[in-house]
Amino acid sequence: MRVATAENAPQSLGIDLLFRTSFFLEKLELNTQLTYQRDQVNPNITMATNDFTSGLSNATIGAKYLVFQQEFTDKTKEVRSWKRRNAFDKKRLIPSVAVYAGFNTNFLGAPYKASKVSPKLGVLLQNDLSNDFNVITNFYYDKMGTDTAEFSYIITGTYSFSGRWSTFFENQGIYTKARKDTNIGTGIAFLLTTNLQINASARGQFEGDSTGYYASLGVSYRINRHRDSYIELDDNGNPIEDSPEDQLKKKKKNFFGRIFRMFKKKDPAEKGTEKETTKKKKKRRGFFGLFKKKSETALEKIDREIKELEKEIKKDGN
Repeated sequence: MRVATAENAPQSLGIDLLFRTSFFLEKLELNTQLTYQRDQVNPNITMATNDFTSGLSNATIGAKYLVFQQEFTDKTKEVRSWKRRNAFDKKRLIPSVAVYAGFNTNFLGAPYKASKVSPKLGVLLQNDLSNDFNVITNFYYDKMGTDTAEFSYIITGTYSFSGRWSTFFENQGIYTKARKDTNIGTGIAFLLTTNLQINASARGQFEGDSTGYYASLGVSYRINRHRDSYIELDDNGNPIEDSPEDQLKKKKKNFFGRIFRMFKKKDPAEKGTEKETTKKKKKRRGFFGLFKKKSETALEKIDREIKELEKEIKKDGN
């Protein structure tokens, strides 16, 4: 939610909603942004009444794809040199790169209707200069092919004080054919739970000859169904090849494999081989194989020994 005020200028109240998901691919994010706005129109200082317009002022659907993600050297394993362990990693100067593509729909309120649906393109850069400080630089070309086409940039620096508290500083510039707008802001965020965050910010907006001030409160909630893949390690840090999970997978695989082989059509050559093997076994047994004594089981052996022992006891008693 945001509130805008300016000296001798209309006031504005609005709500921004942003939905993001990446359930298809981790590198692909689908998002939808909606803005509901209520503006004061032609404020009259001499009259007690004011006119207002309200409605959906923005409805954008888009997708972001991570093209390149920068990897850094793990310096926690560096034990020989304190200088190398704490030296700045030059790879952090090379940003991770993502691209954005979307379109502005025309499902807007009457005061904010556009002439047509327009595309929006962007290039997104992120530099993780340290574990606590990163800089995000975004470039957008919005409302392409319309009379209100604009080019904008947003530079945001975010610093984390701890695992819960963080702050940001932001500078935004918007360029159109008619004018240049600048937006400068700062804010703070607090992580209430693993998936719930609240934030507050204040901004100054300079539109041509007018100046405005914005204050906003925000809530972010994450529905997290992601599960990281892992490798089970032993006490020495070596991967365990046959973990309980792997053994369960193998058992399931063997179980379904046996069922599949039961219904699998056998090759004629294999059938012939099985018949020959069966005949050989029968030949080996022969006629005398019918009278061959079967092998004694453990229970049968114990029972036999008990009976023999009872016989010996009776003989001694007599």
